[in-house]
Amino acid sequence: MTANYRTITKNGLWTRNVVFAQLMALCPLLAVTGTATNGLGMGLATTAVIVISNGTVSLFRGVITQEVRIPVFVLLIAAIVTLVDMAMNAWLHELHKVLGLFVPLIVTNCAILGRAESFASRQPIGPSLVDGLMMGLGFTVALLLLGAGREILGSGTLFADAHLLLGEAFSFLELTLIPDYRGFLLMVLPPGGFLVLGFLLVGKRLFDSRVQNRPISAVAADAPACTGCHAQSLSS
Repeated sequence: MTANYRTITKNGLWTRNVVFAQLMALCPLLAVTGTATNGLGMGLATTAVIVISNGTVSLFRGVITQEVRIPVFVLLIAAIVTLVDMAMNAWLHELHKVLGLFVPLIVTNCAILGRAESFASRQPIGPSLVDGLMMGLGFTVALLLLGAGREILGSGTLFADAHLLLGEAFSFLELTLIPDYRGFLLMVLPPGGFLVLGFLLVGKRLFDSRVQNRPISAVAADAPACTGCHAQSLSS
């Protein structure tokens, strides 16, 4: 079971990352990542939805028939998104105004329905909750990296208006990295989102390719030592 959870974690954060591996949920990814704060807020909201939806689908998987499973999943996700939207409007109103329509549009996020169909409807509640959490965190990391890259290049700041999401106590996160920077307008506009996403995808592909093509000596160096294994294999 520990190995299964380890695999679920690796898949959600890296191997099957919603954005970098599956290229899903690109609409909110590109639309709300003008700043790192916006990306973090949308990512956390999506994570809450996918964790709750995975847990709910897994809990009732025995009573949901195959014929009506997709409409039921959509209704469950829509109800959860409505609750999250109302909670953000009540307690994070300023951030809710910035994210606008994209919070209710979490319903159409194909990654949430995909995890409910391919994983939660077939697994117990424990692994389903972990899968939802890891997939959500992987999506949040993608939003955060994209938003941070666009914000730094576009305006020379990082976590602008972080107090809207985390409260006044976290206003120290609001950094001006490049004083008197006039900004790179292209990064703030939609084409900037495509450009930064492209560079991030290239970086992940290059890293994965380099790991897969490691020399045999490097792989052997990472393997645990076994005193006498070679002699034992020869004697046998």
